[in-house]
Amino acid sequence: MKDTLIARLAKIQQELKAPKNQFNKFGNYKYRSCEDILEAVKPLLNGLALNLTDEVKEAAGYMYVEATAVITDGNKMQAVKAQAGIDPTRKGMDIAQSFGSSSSYARKYALNGLFLIDDTKDADATNTHGKDKNTKKTLTKQRFESALKAVQEGTYTKQQLVSQYELTELQTKALELC
Repeated sequence: MKDTLIARLAKIQQELKAPKNQFNKFGNYKYRSCEDILEAVKPLLNGLALNLTDEVKEAAGYMYVEATAVITDGNKMQAVKAQAGIDPTRKGMDIAQSFGSSSSYARKYALNGLFLIDDTKDADATNTHGKDKNTKKTLTKQRFESALKAVQEGTYTKQQLVSQYELTELQTKALELC
């Protein structure tokens, strides 16, 4: 007799190893992407089908992507949804990049939910966004230049920089000119 979909999914959840193969140089942390999870799970599917879809939605004037991860054996299915906000005016990104970034993020978290991947130690989960004043670090010249470049490209905001790092007077002036 065949295992049920839930039993097969539980086996995948137990066997899945999706290491954090990506590295954020500016934030100095490792992370896993949606693609990393997909690469790790494909060999474990053994006849099950995995599908990811997105839908753009709006609530209270805010746009977001809702991603759905579905696994099926052809008869039964199990689905998990996750959402990510869209900022179409994000500096350094055109609108397609902004939507794509949100889609990727939502898909990753839908997969995390489906396969019970615990991201509590990921930077997304541990980032205090500057609320913990005792953890501010000083920036070396090289690291500050990297941070300025990230601000200019729109992948990092001035607010994030100021809230996470103790800036010298010269760094603060350089940031204001940015």
